[in-house]
Amino acid sequence: MRLSRFSDLGLRAMMLLAAAEDGRSTTKTIATAAQASEHHVAKAVTRLSALGCVSSVRGRGGGLQITERGRSIPVGQLMRLLENDRSVVDCDGGQPCPLIPACRMRHVLADAQASFYGELDRYTVDDLMGPQLLPLVGAPTQN
Repeated sequence: MRLSRFSDLGLRAMMLLAAAEDGRSTTKTIATAAQASEHHVAKAVTRLSALGCVSSVRGRGGGLQITERGRSIPVGQLMRLLENDRSVVDCDGGQPCPLIPACRMRHVLADAQASFYGELDRYTVDDLMGPQLLPLVGAPTQN
């Protein structure tokens, strides 16, 4: 299974926000740490905010902050939401596929996708945190 770049950036943003020193970060800081464009990170953060996983505070001392929902949401659920729960393969693809009446592949792929997300559901963003991530966002390392 392969996640879209959008979902990948969304998950990276969540991890970096969870590790932020004072609990806050900026789109620019996340983009730098994730080695991604600030524009693409901003789009992912906007979606995460709409999902209730990230909150933003304007003005001095503001920034982005992970919410309690963001910390505790199962990673598989988050990926389903970011990927819009799209199928691995698009059997309709704009033109009807002549194999659909006899094809079992789409069911096999749907089962594989469900297993993939099911495995990710065993973890939350907080579960993905580790001391190696902290220096990327300027958080103090723990001895």
